[in-house]
Formats: sequence, C-alpha cells, structure tokens
Amino acid sequence: MGGPLPLTGLRVLDLASFIAGPVATTVMGDYGAEVIKIEPPGEGDPQRKLGQAHSIPQHPVNFCWHLVNRNKRAMVLDLKHAEGRAVFDRLVKTADVMVVNFPLKVRERLRMRYADVAPLNPRLIYASMTGYGEQGPDAEQPGFDSTAFFARSGLLDALTYDGGPPAFSLPAQGDQMVGMNLFAAISMALLHRERTGKGSEVSTSLLAGGLWSNAMLAQGALLGAFVAPRPPRTKPRSALANQYRTSDGRWIQLTIVREEKLWPELCKAMEREDLLDDPRFQTTELRRAHAPELAALLDPIFASRPWPEWRTRLRRHEVTFGLLGVLRDVPDDEQAVANGAIVKSAVAEMPRTISAPIRLSFAPAPNVPGPAPAHGQHTDKILAELGYGTGEIDRLRKSGALG
Repeated sequence: MGGPLPLTGLRVLDLASFIAGPVATTVMGDYGAEVIKIEPPGEGDPQRKLGQAHSIPQHPVNFCWHLVNRNKRAMVLDLKHAEGRAVFDRLVKTADVMVVNFPLKVRERLRMRYADVAPLNPRLIYASMTGYGEQGPDAEQPGFDSTAFFARSGLLDALTYDGGPPAFSLPAQGDQMVGMNLFAAISMALLHRERTGKGSEVSTSLLAGGLWSNAMLAQGALLGAFVAPRPPRTKPRSALANQYRTSDGRWIQLTIVREEKLWPELCKAMEREDLLDDPRFQTTELRRAHAPELAALLDPIFASRPWPEWRTRLRRHEVTFGLLGVLRDVPDDEQAVANGAIVKSAVAEMPRTISAPIRLSFAPAPNVPGPAPAHGQHTDKILAELGYGTGEIDRLRKSGALG
C-alpha cells in the first residue's frame, strides 16, 4: 500500500532510559515518527550495556540496544547545565510528544514535569512511565519489570508450583508490554489533540501493567476469591489443560475448554475410544475429579508418538493444542515470518528482528528496522536544524552543555 505511515511528521523526544519508555517511542518510529533520543553525557542510557546482563544471551552484536532504539536519532545534552537546558527548551517547542521515566524527584529537580514544559508548547503530549504510579506511598520507589510488573502484581506467585520456590521473570517481558500500553495512551492523546488542538499528559506504570496482565486472578482477589496454589503437572486441576511430552522430547499443551465436544475427538486422535466408556471420565466433573488418574493415562499415550504425528492427528480432529516452543524454534518459525512478526532488518550484523505487534490495513508496512544510534551521533545535525551555527555548537560543546 502506498501513502505515508500514520505517524509521519511527528517529532518525539525520548528522554527515557532502559526499556519500557523507549519501547513506546520505538513503535512510534516504526510507524513514521521522527524520534530523537536525548541522553546525558558519559555513558548515556544504561540500555546500551544491557547485553552484558547475566540473563541476556551473550552475543557480540548489541542486539538489546538495536531492538529497542532502532531508527532513532541521538543527541547528548546535559540537562543540568543552563545552556543545555536552553537547547532542550528550544527543542521542546518543535516536538509533538515527550516520553520521560525519570524518578519523580528528579523531574522536579530538573524541571521536567508536565507543568514545567507545557507552557513552552501547549500542543505537547507528555508521556510518563513509572514503576508504581505517580501517587501513593511507593510513588518514589524505583521499579523494574521483575519487581513491579511481575513480583508486585502477583504474576510470579500465580506461576509458582505449590510448595516450590518462587518463579522467575524473563528479561524485559513486562517492559515490552507496558511500553505498548504507553504507546496506546500516546495514541489516544494524539487523537484528543486532533479533536481539540490541545496537548495533554498521559501515563502508565509497570505495576498497572502487571495487574492488567494478571487481571483475571487479580479481579478474583478483589472479591476475596483465590485459586489454589498451582499443582504439579502430575496432579493437574484438569488433565485436558495440561502438558504432555512426546516421543521426540517435545511438549504439547492441551487446552480443551469445550470438553463435552472435544473429549471424544481427543480420544479418536489418540485411538483410545475405549476411554469414552470409562466411568471415571464420563462427564467434565468426573474428569476433573479424576484428573491425576487421567493424566497418568495420557502420559504414556503422548509419549508413544513424535510431535509431528501428534500435530497431524490433533489438527485432524480439531483439538485445541499448542507446541511448547523453545527459543531455538524462533529462527525457523514460518508462521511468525508469514505474518510479519519476524522481519528483515537494515542492520548488517543483525539481518532479522522482531517487529511491533501491530498491523494496519490503511498504511504501508512499517519502516524497515535500522540500527540504533551511537551515543550523541546526531547532536550537531539536530542543533543545526534548530538554528545553531557551527560556532555556537562549538561554544556549547566547550561550555559542557553537550557533555
């Protein structure tokens, strides 16, 4: 499809560090916005070194940085320096969106609150990312997705097996989702501005995102209802919502909701229609009551055939199932490629990447993911676009405003 991407013409200032805030601006850049990443002097955004973390696959390509900051331009500004702040103020006047995740006290000290910048640009959309929200006793507490999204929301508790140690979160999983939440808030603010001509402040938090992700269980908790601790796989609540290992070492997730319809189909797929006559498994209630016994019967059945054969059999009988994918499957996932979840990249050392999970019928494909910028790579060019001459840029650099 021809025509511009929907966010073409928008200028976005990314003052956020690490992951959740920059995810929102990455998606905006994918769909046409010009994103300027503003980093402090020194080492800049700590995300540049996230690839060194113990929980991240080690690789010479700094893929963590490219993934979350692709196609952005970067400049260095010392926002504590009076002349650096003057540059920033001039830049704000040209911007449509500003994304911030500074701690609240730092925003106040740097005069980076919405009330501080809105007078410079009444059409500005100020997007705030926090760990725990901007009000309440924990508003000032630093938050990461492992602590605010996963731990505080009850997600890790819900994933923990009865009697076992707490589950662990995965790197940036909560950040990626909450970044999309902030992107949604910005999109609504842009629509509001289109209708009213006015800018606004929008926000979200890792805690709110975690509770929303865990909303089914959290809503029950609000009513005083709680699910019993997760039982081990051999003692499932339902043997038809359980995991089974195949003869070639893969695992299948059964998720059969319409049991009365699909239990007979599963028995046919397994060539075990005799189970239909077993008095223990006649109804959904009986199958649940005898779930450990049924799971013990299904284990050797699934272990008797390889995954490709089970895929054919279960599909033939329209049984709801899924393969428990492993990360080694991802590079060869034809379905993900066919639907644009995995796309080609313009980064020579990283030829493919993950795209934003959005598809639009009214717009062309998003921008081809390019490299993330070097620290301060575009500082001089952006300053020139703001009207600074070469001599002024040299003076700003000597003064320390540019680090």
